[in-house]
Amino acid sequence: MKVKSVLVSQPEPDSRKSPYFELAEKYNIKIDFRPFTNIEGIAAKEFRQARVQITEHTAVIFTSRTAIDHFFRISQDLKLDIPDAMKYFCISEATAFYLHKYIVYRKRKIFYADGRFSDLINVMKKHPNEKFLVPLSDIHKQEIPELLDKEGYNYTKAVLYRTVINDLSDLKKVNYDILVFFSPSGIKSLFHNFPDFKQNGIRIACFGSSTASAVLEAGLRLDIEVPTAQAPSMTMALEQYIIKANKNN
Repeated sequence: MKVKSVLVSQPEPDSRKSPYFELAEKYNIKIDFRPFTNIEGIAAKEFRQARVQITEHTAVIFTSRTAIDHFFRISQDLKLDIPDAMKYFCISEATAFYLHKYIVYRKRKIFYADGRFSDLINVMKKHPNEKFLVPLSDIHKQEIPELLDKEGYNYTKAVLYRTVINDLSDLKKVNYDILVFFSPSGIKSLFHNFPDFKQNGIRIACFGSSTASAVLEAGLRLDIEVPTAQAPSMTMALEQYIIKANKNN
C-alpha cells in the first residue's frame, strides 16, 4: 500500500531543516506531529516524601536530557547546592554536552558512553566506590536497575518526573498510513485513547527494542523497526520504506 501520510508521536521539530520536513517535501507526503504523552515534573513536596537525599550522593547518572532538566529543577526547588565535586555519568556525548545549560562544563568531572546503558556501566567500572543517584521517570527501562544490581553498584533511584497520557480524541476520525512511536508509553497512550484500535492497513514504525516489545505485546504488527545497520535513524528507515511501498503501487 502506498504511503501518503505519517503521524509522528512527538512534538513538531523547532527547525524547518528537520529531516522529517525534507522527507515530506521530497516524496510529497503529509507528516504530522502529535505527542501521545507528556512529561510532568514531580513536585518538591512529593519528592521529599521519598526521603531521597540528593547531596548524600557523589555521582549522578543521566540517561536523557529530560532527566538533566528535572534533576536541576528539583535541586533548585529544594534550594540545594550541588557540590562541585559531584561526578556526572551520561548515556551519550550529546547528553553530557547538554549539561552546559546548568554547569560550567570544563570544571566538572563528566563521563559519557556511546548511547547504550551497558556501555555506561563499563565506564562506571573505573569509579566503583561512588554513591550514584539515578534520576528517572515513573516509567523507565528495567535494564537500568537490573544492570546496576548485577554489577553491585551503590545507587538510589529518584523518580523526578512522570509520563502522562495525552488526550487524542480529536484524532478519532483521522487516518494515517504510518504511525511512528518512540516509547512503550506511546503504545499505552494509543490504546488508552482508542481501546478498540484495529491496525488493519496501518503501518507501525518504532524506535528501540523496548518500544518494539510493547508493539508486539499489544498484538500489533511491527512494520518498521529502528535502529538497524542500514537505517540508524527513523527518517532513514521511513525513507527506505516509502521508496519501496510507493514504487510498487
